[in-house]
Parts: sequence; structure tokens; C-alpha cells
Amino acid sequence: MRKLTLIATAFALTSCLALSACNNSDNQPQVAQQVQKLTKPADPNDTKAWGAYLGQIVQGNMQGMSASQPYAYMVPAGDTDAIKDARDRQLSDVQDTVARGVLPGNMLVFGGPDSGKTADLITTAFKDAKAGSFKGVIVLFIGDKADEQRVDAVLQPTNATIRFAQM
Repeated sequence: MRKLTLIATAFALTSCLALSACNNSDNQPQVAQQVQKLTKPADPNDTKAWGAYLGQIVQGNMQGMSASQPYAYMVPAGDTDAIKDARDRQLSDVQDTVARGVLPGNMLVFGGPDSGKTADLITTAFKDAKAGSFKGVIVLFIGDKADEQRVDAVLQPTNATIRFAQM
């Protein structure tokens, strides 16, 4: 549980750092920076690498978001009882969020080492969402092309702005 909390925190912090980088004032001179593009981590348990990798994808997909930071969900890989329990709690949290609704201008981000498990979480959480209930909300799914269509199918009735980023 503690490890999963650290994963979520690392992902959220990476997203926050990405957002703060976007708040450059027009009056300040901009420095050209060479940013090394991170590659998909090979180890599904390397939470630091996954947080950085997913964070750079989030940073590249934040256009149109007016909230201060996205709601990021890093779905853990693995099938141990502890990981399954953590995914169940995460699913419950997302279902509660979907039931309450999200204000326009916000962004929900879903990603993790196992695209199939991430897609399962999204499709289960949004299956009972009310039609039109996410108009103006951006939902970013970071995953494999093979999972894009089933995620898109469950999100379309909500009128969310759906974004897909290939891992």
C-alpha cells in the first residue's frame, strides 16, 4: 500500500512539475532547453521511471486544460493480492469521481505499465457514467493502440474530450 501511495505521489508530482514549467511569464526570456525524451521503462515495478515517463506524456497533452493540475491515476501492474487490492481501491475512487462528476476544464489521466489493466479500470469506472456528464473534461488514456477503441467506446457517451497517447 505504501509503495502504491509513493507511485501515485511520484506521478502527481511529475505532473505538477510539468504544469509549473508551463507557467512561464511572457516577460521573462525563454531559455532553449534540450529535453531528453524518455523511453518506456522495461521494468513495470520501477515506479520512479514510470512516473517520469508518464509525466512527460501528460505534459505534452495538457492543451485546453484550465485547472491547476490534472487528476492522475497510475494503474499498477502485477497480480499479487496487494496490487489487486490497490487497483480495487483505485477503481472505487475513480467510480466515486465519475458518479460525482468533474468540472469542465479539468483533466483525468490514466496510465501505467499494463495498458490492459489501465483500460479495464477506465471501462469499468465509466460504464455507468451519465451521457454528457463529462462535457468539457479532458480524459487522457496512455496505453497501447489495441486498448484504445474499447476505452473510446465507453468514454464517447460522456462527451469528454478523449485523448490517447501511445506508450
